[in-house]
Amino acid sequence: MRKNILDRIGKEWIFFDGGTGSILQEKGLQPGELPETWNLTHPDDIIDLHLGYLNAGSHIFNTNTFGANRLKFPENLDEIVTSAVRLAKEARTRAGRENDAYIALDLGPTGKLLAPMGDLSFDDAVEIFAEVVRIGAREGADLVLIETMNDSYEAKAAVLAAKENCDLPVFITCVFDGSGKMLTGGTPESVTAMLEGLGVDALGTNCSLGPRQMIPIVERLVKAAHVPVIVNPNAGLPKSVDGKTVYDVDPDAFAGYMKTIAGLGASGLGGCCGTTPEHIRKEIAAVTALPFRIPTPEKHTVISSFSQTVEIGGGAKPVIIGERINPTGKKRFKQALIEHDIDYIVEQGLQQEDAGALVLDVNVGSPEIDETELLDEVIIRLQSVLALPLQIDTANPAAMERALRHYNGKALINSVNGKQEVMQAVFPLVKKYGGVIVGLALDEDGIPDNADGRIRIAKKIYETAASYGIPKEDVIIDGLCMTISSDPRSAITTLETVRRIRDELGGSSILGVS
Repeated sequence: MRKNILDRIGKEWIFFDGGTGSILQEKGLQPGELPETWNLTHPDDIIDLHLGYLNAGSHIFNTNTFGANRLKFPENLDEIVTSAVRLAKEARTRAGRENDAYIALDLGPTGKLLAPMGDLSFDDAVEIFAEVVRIGAREGADLVLIETMNDSYEAKAAVLAAKENCDLPVFITCVFDGSGKMLTGGTPESVTAMLEGLGVDALGTNCSLGPRQMIPIVERLVKAAHVPVIVNPNAGLPKSVDGKTVYDVDPDAFAGYMKTIAGLGASGLGGCCGTTPEHIRKEIAAVTALPFRIPTPEKHTVISSFSQTVEIGGGAKPVIIGERINPTGKKRFKQALIEHDIDYIVEQGLQQEDAGALVLDVNVGSPEIDETELLDEVIIRLQSVLALPLQIDTANPAAMERALRHYNGKALINSVNGKQEVMQAVFPLVKKYGGVIVGLALDEDGIPDNADGRIRIAKKIYETAASYGIPKEDVIIDGLCMTISSDPRSAITTLETVRRIRDELGGSSILGVS
């Protein structure tokens, strides 16, 4: 009986397969020929490809579907993906690996840039990936492996497609250059924050670099990630020899580097371009000689944009949140909302960034406008010109969900409170899309006038969040700052609440001062 892969990864060494395209080229794949067509025209070669890695000892091997999507296969996508899964099943049976080998439905990039850098919308990207996921899950894939992602936004689209259209484990690996940047600016830390918020089961890096060049990136990933880390490098760097592309790291050298990478804390190991079954065989022999041990990084409260992370609490310096993108008491801003003057709103964000804000609150709530439409548009515009993480500020669950769906990062979310109906509306969104939620210390009975009452509500918010699978690190309590003119003891109550949130509850606080 084959165990669920989630019962194994992160608890033992798990080995992936290696290169596909480079091996198919050796078998006769021509320049410009789509490798996925070989599922139909050369099925025996695809089975042989899988058998090579299965016989080398790979636990997880990929379907030949890296480039399979409706953009490349508008007429026969179902046939391509169906045949890929069935050939993988046949190879597993022939190898006698039914009980310990796992078929990964391989999802690569769409091949198009997402807006605003390109013309593919986020929602269209989700549906392109979703089509492949539905077919692969129907045919019996064991997990979804999203790989070679250069753009964190496309990575998010693929993860949502997988999680919304199947109940399989979801793994993902992204591409970083030698400086640790994705093509669109993402970093190991920022993309890890977002992907963990989305609920991926394992994450890591593949392609672009050889194992030696990947070591600094792996060091950053294992410090940031709280799920198993996957590392699938190329066989070094490519060069042309006699008209052929060859790679400069042989199996023995590759195995040595991968042993080092395993020692850093990566627990899922394989290869990418240029690697062969012999690379994987040598890698397995080298790594399994090590005792299995992976780090357990301390958890922190982290939010992110596509390229920046901000840590809140845990000894970090106080975080300044700019709150000028808000119509309350601002006649000019309200007029901008009514006139759909997005440029004015964006300018408010740029000015706050220049003034030193680390996070920007975004609130466009006004009875004169469609908040769901406008909040979404403003979030998309702001993240196209600013690198600061955003705080999505709305009491409208529909507006919140749409903004969270299209946000390229892990947002700060303002807010929830101790009212059951509010928590029931908001916490499922936080669980699905990820984020750090602000919890206001008020409930159906209003704002308590003492610290005991506010701490009671804070506990209720933490406990309810936990029931949805949201950890304490993803909840920040607002102890509420009231005016002294209305209650001379209000400042003392607020400070006492903040202290007790830290000392008694082990949490972080946020306060709004205006």
